[in-house]
Amino acid sequence: MFHPLSRKKICLTLAAAFAAGSGQAAAFDAKQCARLSQTDGVVAAQWVKAGKLPADDQAAFTGSSRAAADVEFGAHCVVSGELEKRTGADGKPYYIGYQMRLPENWNGKFLFQGGGGMDGFIAPAVGATPVAGSTALPALKRGYAVVSMDGGHQGAGDASFGADQQARLNLAYQSTGKVNAAAKLLIRQAYQAEPKHSYFMGCSNGGREAMLAAMRYPTEFDGVVAGNPGFRLSRAAIAQSWDNQHFQAAAPKNTQGERIFANALTQKDLDAVAQGVSNRCDKNDGLKDGIINAWESCDFQPEMVQKQIGKDKVKLLHAIFDGAKTSKGEPIYSGWFYDAGINQAGWRGWKLGDSQTARPNARNITLGAASLPSYFMTPYRPQLSTFDFNFDRDVAKTAQIGALNDATATDLSTFQARGGKMIVFEGVSDPVFSAVDLRDWYKQLLADTQNARDTVRLFNVPGMTHCGGGSALDNFDPLTALEQWHDSGKAPEAIIATGKAFPGKSQPLCAYPKVATYSHGDVNKAESFVCK
Repeated sequence: MFHPLSRKKICLTLAAAFAAGSGQAAAFDAKQCARLSQTDGVVAAQWVKAGKLPADDQAAFTGSSRAAADVEFGAHCVVSGELEKRTGADGKPYYIGYQMRLPENWNGKFLFQGGGGMDGFIAPAVGATPVAGSTALPALKRGYAVVSMDGGHQGAGDASFGADQQARLNLAYQSTGKVNAAAKLLIRQAYQAEPKHSYFMGCSNGGREAMLAAMRYPTEFDGVVAGNPGFRLSRAAIAQSWDNQHFQAAAPKNTQGERIFANALTQKDLDAVAQGVSNRCDKNDGLKDGIINAWESCDFQPEMVQKQIGKDKVKLLHAIFDGAKTSKGEPIYSGWFYDAGINQAGWRGWKLGDSQTARPNARNITLGAASLPSYFMTPYRPQLSTFDFNFDRDVAKTAQIGALNDATATDLSTFQARGGKMIVFEGVSDPVFSAVDLRDWYKQLLADTQNARDTVRLFNVPGMTHCGGGSALDNFDPLTALEQWHDSGKAPEAIIATGKAFPGKSQPLCAYPKVATYSHGDVNKAESFVCK
């Protein structure tokens, strides 16, 4: 494994580790922080006094809770680092950038904070819960040492790094191992102790990174929180092109003869579908309250709202929700659940956007279109348009990166044997990564691995779109659930959730395959529901 140390630094590290035999962390202050700047790969180390931090400008990529901006953090050391500075095969400069925050009052734990999108940026390493609506305390506030990174290239949304082999490897998984080694070195130097527990938490691509932390580095991490994970990202990228091509073909033209992508399904259309889904399935959990807890058994079909939206849009919905296929009807990516959140801004923003010009602003185009030809396809084909991807000829060209990038493994035997725990959550209305696909992976895990439910639990959030939002209860705390499970042996049968979409209401998010079902009492209180 990569170790960013000179021989002198290795000796110092071993001495620090030996001194840590008592298990007590050394006193840590501004002077010790400044000394960390002498570590190989560290660019700067700065002591920050207690107070509020600026808002996270990258929260849209990572799903990070906005609530962290209102938190008073304690004094801590901020370390900025660059590993493996080199010139790539494309002649461009590369390095793995990271930020680490080391609190004055350390709780003995370490959290690796996942990224988002195609990475290329360094989010503030505070360990905010990666759910937009969560008000849970960030890990740094709890006393964790936290690290974040850029995945080994610079430039959010810039997929040109795909021209370099090592940059592809770093984004796929290698940067996690390299930054993990650097972060644990800094912990040893700062506190003269090893972390008692090491966790990884992220959403979206950060959720994929979290799953791979357990799959590729099972001896390095004790627990994982993976939110809305792009675990089969190579195929999800193809699914984006599938959607883009179908929406573009169905988009009506304006007076200039230009197709308006966003109007392939109008807001009125989506409202009619969401209402139809609720009418059909909301009551199946024992209570009609706008939350479809019995999401897996919902049997809505778009023909049920054909009078409102028309036959052509029924056909379009089938094409989208049945999933990407070859011309012979062979599945490429899974289908999607019909859920109450598909008329929400988070769903439209990814799938359709709202641009009323000939230039679409759907995130599947502005963020997703470049990643497929530049990163996921071999050879590198940056000039390929999302509208020209061929679902018979081009799918095989994603296999090489898929083998490196996708977190589809079901062998977690080492992680399990060491007592590792993984909490996975997914919005049922996620428009980017299918809840059907994640459900199917989890069922395969249960089939392949004995007692897998003692190690991995899946929580689905009805109505939630990508990493929060939607008509959902998206205020919950998966990190505390992980701590209680790993540290205290309290397996999470449910995680209590609230949300701005349903003021005054709380419900349990039940561990799959159970769902929250109304029993009796106040319909707005979690204790009125049981998981069954």
